[in-house]
Amino acid sequence: MDLATLLEQPEMTIVDVRTPGEFHAGHVPGSVNIPMQEVVQRLDELKAMGRPLVLCCLSGNRSGQVQAFLQGQGMEGTYNGGPWTEVANALADRA
Repeated sequence: MDLATLLEQPEMTIVDVRTPGEFHAGHVPGSVNIPMQEVVQRLDELKAMGRPLVLCCLSGNRSGQVQAFLQGQGMEGTYNGGPWTEVANALADRA
């Protein structure tokens, strides 16, 4: 599924896996910040979120690692959205 289609899903949640400092410097409006280092401890929270779960970070590397981890935990419907700026631009294009 492409990013634009993912972002149109009514139960979609965007999770930014960058550090709090990076997140506060700029992020996708409405996104949730769960730093990569906290993913294991916050797994139940992630499982409770709406799907699809679109993960983003600075370049797509950390979000890709988190996606692989979540899929390894049996979480379906998780996607690497890549850089947060691309996710923000895709949302803006919808408006």
